[in-house]
Amino acid sequence: MDYSNVDQKTREKMDELFRTPKKNYWLRKRVFDVAFSLLAIVLLSPFLILIGLLVVLGDPHGGPIFKQKRIGRHGREFYMYKVRSMVVNAEALQKDLMDKNEADGPAFKIKDDPRITPVGRVLRKYSLDELPQFFNVLKGDMSVVGPRPPLPAEVEQFDDYQKLKLVVTPGLTSVWQTTSSRNDVPFDEWIEMDIAYIKTRTMFFDLKLIFKTVILMLNKDGC
Repeated sequence: MDYSNVDQKTREKMDELFRTPKKNYWLRKRVFDVAFSLLAIVLLSPFLILIGLLVVLGDPHGGPIFKQKRIGRHGREFYMYKVRSMVVNAEALQKDLMDKNEADGPAFKIKDDPRITPVGRVLRKYSLDELPQFFNVLKGDMSVVGPRPPLPAEVEQFDDYQKLKLVVTPGLTSVWQTTSSRNDVPFDEWIEMDIAYIKTRTMFFDLKLIFKTVILMLNKDGC
């Protein structure tokens, strides 16, 4: 993505947000991301294989892994991995469901989405469809904690202020992700959560969000 059309005031705000962390924060965060994602992949590999088999058995029309183009730090595009929880042609079907969209802003969300498979509903309930993103973390496309990566079509609708969330590496979990009834959070409030995180982020706060994420998963609230 080209930031040439972003005004000078917003550029200065981007630089300010990016400089916020204390010295060595980025190095410590990356070391943690690599170690944590490697450990998660090793421990969860048998479980991921089992999940993959269940996905294919539940809907043999496609593979177990779904990849989707997302926007990362500084507007760079990357493919985010997920366990497939929808029918194969889910993205093509979305245009026929736009009139049922319950989310405000550029996001898309409907309850009881008919594109979700029976196995997918269970995976989403426990957020197990997000587990392959540890590979994204290992590659450096994502961090364990950070603003969730938006879709290209969503970013096209962002104003300059909303683009501030793109100054850092996106995360597997975030403040919004660990918020009760997150799907009811207005889009502007979601953006404010992300920017507030960027302003105050520390390794200790990241660890608190990870712990909160695990608790929500165990409580069947998803994340």
